[in-house]
Amino acid sequence: MRRTLLLASLLGLLLMGLPRLCAQIDPEHRELFQLGYNQPLEGRGPIAGYAYYYHNEPGFIRTNLTLRLVLAPTYLDTELGVKGLLGENTDMGFGIAGGGFADSYSEMRGGKLWNEESFTGNGAEGSVSIYHLFNPLPAGQTNYTGIGDVPLQLVFRSAARYSLYQRNDTTSPDFVLPEDKLAYHLRLGLRWGGREPLLFPDRAFEVSLWYEGQFRTDSQEYGYNRDRDIQAQSHLFWSRALVAWEFPHSQHIEVTLTGGTSIHADRFSAYRLGGALPMNAEFPLMVPGYYFQELSAERFALLNTYYSVPFTSSKRWDLAINTGLAKVDFLPGLELPNSWHCGVGGGLGYTSANGAWHWVLGYAYGVEAIRDGHHGAHSVGLVMEYDLGAGGAGPLRDAMHHLNPNTWRGFDRLFGR
Repeated sequence: MRRTLLLASLLGLLLMGLPRLCAQIDPEHRELFQLGYNQPLEGRGPIAGYAYYYHNEPGFIRTNLTLRLVLAPTYLDTELGVKGLLGENTDMGFGIAGGGFADSYSEMRGGKLWNEESFTGNGAEGSVSIYHLFNPLPAGQTNYTGIGDVPLQLVFRSAARYSLYQRNDTTSPDFVLPEDKLAYHLRLGLRWGGREPLLFPDRAFEVSLWYEGQFRTDSQEYGYNRDRDIQAQSHLFWSRALVAWEFPHSQHIEVTLTGGTSIHADRFSAYRLGGALPMNAEFPLMVPGYYFQELSAERFALLNTYYSVPFTSSKRWDLAINTGLAKVDFLPGLELPNSWHCGVGGGLGYTSANGAWHWVLGYAYGVEAIRDGHHGAHSVGLVMEYDLGAGGAGPLRDAMHHLNPNTWRGFDRLFGR
C-alpha cells in the first residue's frame, strides 16, 4: 500500500504544470489538449510535465459571457468573463481554481533535489479580474490590421488562495512543514498585444509590464530548526517582450525576453527558472537541459529563442532548435557558483495535414547545470498539442466533451495540477 501511494504521488507531480491562463478574456472558441514532459538523463530532479484540456467558449449562455475552463485530472481552473460589465470597453472575470498537488514544493539546491525537504501542497482559490481595453477598434472594423491597431489592455486581478501542506513519504520527520495559510494576491499589468494559448501561434507580438503582490496574515518559519521563512509580504515586478512569426515556407521563429525583480521574495514567491515546458505557465521561464524550476531567483533576465524549419516537401516534418540564456541573482540559501546559465536544445517536429496535431520530440543540454560536482546536464522531452476543433478530430473530441471532474475522480492520486 505504501508503495502504491508513493507511485501515485510521483505520478501526481508529473502533471503539475497546469497554466493559469487568466490574463484576459479569450475572444476565440478553442478546444485544445496540451501535453509536455521533460526527463533528465542524469541525476534526479522534480518530475516535470503537464497535461490539460483547455476549453474557451464565447457566447456561453448569453452573448456577453465567455467561459474559460482548464481541466487536469485533479485540478480545475475556470473563469466566467462578462463583457462590458463596467463599461463598453471594460470586462470582468470571476474565477475559481483548486485541486490536489497545486501548491507542492520541491527543494532544489546545488543542482540536486532534496526530497527530505520537499512536500505536497493542495490549494483552492477564488478571484475577480478587470480587463480594460484602451484602444478599441473603430466601428465596422473587426480585425487588427497593423502595429498601430495592436490592443493595449490594463489587467487587474484580486485573488484569495488557501494552501494546505502535508508530508510526502520521503519528507524528513525532523522537517517542520509550513502552516496551512491564506494568501491574497493582487496583480496589475499593462499588456500591448499578446500571445494566444497555443504551442506555435502563427504570429504574436507582446510588450507587457506586471506587478504582483502576495500578502499573508503574518510571516512564518519552517524547516529544520525553523531555518527558513515565509514573508508576510512579497512583491514581484517583471516585464516581457516577444515576437512570433510563421514564414510563408512554414519556418517558425519565436523570440522572448523576460526580466524580473522582487522585494522580500521567499521560496514560495521567488522566480523559478529551468526546464523546457512552453505551456506550463502563463510566463514560462525556460532554460533547456536544466531540471524543472531548478533556479530560484530574486532577480533575473532571460532570453529564449525557438526556430523550426521543414525538411520535407509536405512541410509536415521539421527540425527545431531552442535556446535559453539567463542572468540570475539567486535567492539567499539557494545560490549556485555562476550567475549566467545557458541551455540549448534541438528537436524533431511533426504537424498533421489538417493542422490538428503538433508535436516535438527533443534533446537539451544545460551548459552550467551542476551534476555530481561537474557542469553539464542532458535531458529529453516531448511537447504536444491537439486542436480538437480542427478537422478530423472527431473521436478524441467526443471523448473530451465527456470529461469532467466527476468522471476523472478516480485519477485524483495519479495526476497533478
